Amino acid sequence: MSELKIGNSKVLESRETPDGTMIRRRRQAADGRRFTTYERIEMPVIRVVKRSGNHETFDRDKLLTSVRRSVGKFFNSDMEVEAVVDKVVEKVYDKGTDAVESKEIGEAILDVLADVNEVAYVRFASVFLQFTSMDEFENIIREQKTKKSKK
Repeated sequence: MSELKIGNSKVLESRETPDGTMIRRRRQAADGRRFTTYERIEMPVIRVVKRSGNHETFDRDKLLTSVRRSVGKFFNSDMEVEAVVDKVVEKVYDKGTDAVESKEIGEAILDVLADVNEVAYVRFASVFLQFTSMDEFENIIREQKTKKSKK
């Protein structure tokens, strides 16, 4: 199969995603084949401070891979996982700082999961908070039930 050349294509349709973070374009190559491209807004660079004290650049794709690997099986589609990651990324950038601790990212993931998928929340919490006993599972479930009943 030959490569598609974006430069020789024409845009048939452009749409902004509902959350306003990307533009989806339907294109047609010179040979008539159609394809889709996505443009994502480039965000400012944020450094992640790891538990070890090391720093690395915040990477949405790395976050997506981690969430997909750890709790993706508890969702019906990749789009649901993407939505979780989008909310976490928004929380990270809303902090308005150029550095964020990895612990804060984990807490943001927990906050989002608590609202969208209880099983994924408990699964992620068990790893993130390093559960070592059944009591810790029971406690987090009890806390989550209490929070939900107050809403």
